[in-house]
Amino acid sequence: MDIDAWVWWLIGAVGLGIPLVLTAMPEFGMFAVGAVAAAVVAALGGGIVAQVLVFVVVSVALIAVVRPIAARHRADRPRIATGIDALKGRQAVVLERVDGNGGRIKLAGEIWSARAYDGEQSFEPGRQVDVVDIDGATAVVM
Repeated sequence: MDIDAWVWWLIGAVGLGIPLVLTAMPEFGMFAVGAVAAAVVAALGGGIVAQVLVFVVVSVALIAVVRPIAARHRADRPRIATGIDALKGRQAVVLERVDGNGGRIKLAGEIWSARAYDGEQSFEPGRQVDVVDIDGATAVVM
């Protein structure tokens, strides 16, 4: 059974595509594209030296060009606040008097225990307060 070189390159491309899917490392995808380019060279009758050279040049070129672009896009993504980080900076309504010892507020549709950021301050029911921190299950307000 004599298999042409271009088939081996395609098998190699598929083999490089498997870790790409399993590990989500884009470098494997770039090597897979290099293997496909080498398969094209082999199908057109290029020698083994030309095939390996095309594989190396295409793979290195993709890594040199695509990786910095991908890294720049990854760094420029806006940070989305979730969980308690999303609650910081929001406004709440005082339900029970809040002072340095405790109280209750309505925050994001839920009732939370709360305490004043400044222990000397107190907030009466119905007043709007700002959440400055979440300490365990207690909102720190001012």
